[in-house]
Amino acid sequence: MKIRIFANPHDAGIYAAALAEVVVAAKSRPVLGLATGATPTVFYDALVNLHRCGLDMSPVVTVNLDEYIGLPTDHGQSYHAFMQAHLFSRTNLAPENTHVPNGMAADLAAECARYDDVIRRNPIDLQVLGIGVNGHIGFNEPDDLLLSRTHVVQLRQETVAANARFFPRMEDVPRRAITMGVQAILQAERIILMAFGEEKAEIVARAVLGDVRTDVPASILQLHRDVTVVLDLQSARLLPEGKAGSAREGY
Repeated sequence: MKIRIFANPHDAGIYAAALAEVVVAAKSRPVLGLATGATPTVFYDALVNLHRCGLDMSPVVTVNLDEYIGLPTDHGQSYHAFMQAHLFSRTNLAPENTHVPNGMAADLAAECARYDDVIRRNPIDLQVLGIGVNGHIGFNEPDDLLLSRTHVVQLRQETVAANARFFPRMEDVPRRAITMGVQAILQAERIILMAFGEEKAEIVARAVLGDVRTDVPASILQLHRDVTVVLDLQSARLLPEGKAGSAREGY
C-alpha cells in the first residue's frame, strides 16, 4: 500500500488523474471503476483537463460503484446525474461505454445480477474509491459480513447524515442503494483510495494501520496488491510520521 500526501485536494486530484492517464494510455480498452461524492470531484476536474489537453477518452469503459434506490436518473442527486455533470458530458466518453446501476429497476435482484455481468464483461483496470466516515467503500457499510457481489444495502444512519448536505431535507436522503460488492473492488488491477479533510483522519488511520475487519470495510484494501492512498494533510494527520514522511518526500 503506497501513501501519497498532498498539501490540498486540488494537487491530490491532479496526481490521481495522472495515475488514471497512465492506465488509459497503456490499454486498448481501459476500464475505470468510478466513485461519486464530494471527494472525487477534484479527480474528475483534473481528468477533464487532461482530456482537453489531448487525452482521448473514447476507448474508455467506466463502471460506477453504486447508485441510490428510488432516484430517477435525471434527479439532481442521482449518481447518474453526478457522473453526467462531472465527467461524461465533459469528455468524449461513449455513452454506451458508461455503466451505473439502475436504482429505479422494478426487480432489484435482477438488476444486481445484470450489474455483476457488466463487471464480469469489463474487468476493472483502475478502481477509484472514496471512504465514508464509517469506513465504507462504495456503499459496503460496516457489518458482520461483507458481501462479495452487487447487492442492495440499507444505508446506516451516519451515511445518511453525511449525505444529507446534498439534499434539501434529511427525509429526502435515500435510505437504500445498490452497490458493487467487495469482491469486484478487490479484483481491480489497481486501486486509488482518496480521502480529504480532518473528518476523515480517524477512519483513514483505522483503515490503513488497523486490523483488517468487516466493521471497517476499507481496511480490506490492505489485502490488495496495488493500492495507492491519496490524502491531503488534514486527512493524513493521524498517520505516524514514519508512515507518511516518505510519501511527502515522494511527491
